[in-house]
Amino acid sequence: MLLDKPAGITSHDAVQRVRRVFRTRAVGHTGTLDPFATGLLVALVGRATRLARFVESQAKTYLAEARLGFATDTDDATGTALGDPVPVRVTEVEMRAALEAFRGVRTQRPPAFSAKHVAGERSYRLARRGAAVELPAVPVDVTAVEFLQLAGDRVRFRVTVSAGTYVRALARDLGEELGCGAHLIALRRERIGRLDVADAVALDALGPGTPLLPAQAVLPELPLRSLDAAEADAVRHGRAIAGATETGTVALLLDGALLAIGEAAEGLIQPRVVLEGG
Repeated sequence: MLLDKPAGITSHDAVQRVRRVFRTRAVGHTGTLDPFATGLLVALVGRATRLARFVESQAKTYLAEARLGFATDTDDATGTALGDPVPVRVTEVEMRAALEAFRGVRTQRPPAFSAKHVAGERSYRLARRGAAVELPAVPVDVTAVEFLQLAGDRVRFRVTVSAGTYVRALARDLGEELGCGAHLIALRRERIGRLDVADAVALDALGPGTPLLPAQAVLPELPLRSLDAAEADAVRHGRAIAGATETGTVALLLDGALLAIGEAAEGLIQPRVVLEGG
């Protein structure tokens, strides 16, 4: 199910709502959204929870707004200001150039208030206790960046980024690049891969009659391979099937429904995740 998460609740809260509506504990989500953020959250129900890693690995598109003039300890509006605000004297030309410089593969230092593990403990828990947290930089890929508006000390922009990229860290780094500090004040996830929030269900509209999408709908970018009965039996038992003409990840269908995700190479498809047991 594609959900449009509102501001003010956690991603876990949204999952709990789905669990209550469909009366099942077997619900997970892909790609956590912070409580202040809104937008696309993919909820996986039943055996489709096994698809989480494939959805999470997709690029994500966000509409973001940052405030210039000072940074915060969380890199967003929920944190404490790190110093007094400074005057913002940034032109549109300078802002466009600064945003454009983020395009491509780069390293990014995750926020101290994040779910990253440090010595077996969540980073945000250490940060809340006042511990100094400096997470190692990780490679990220900003595949697209679009300047939208500069109004006073507020800038709106849209980015498409690889999995694991923190947009609030981009806002922080933008402020450092401009020399005035910045933090994220609004964030909306618009797309995950080819999945669009325009097709999502508002959380308040969720009810027992809300239809679930077929499992293959959350991975529309994968090539499809239809199986016959013998191939399906082999896949259910984790055995490779022959006749692969493609390479890479493939969605394996039986009678139009997703049975498994496989990896094609050298003429064979090896099942990686099977949704229906033998």
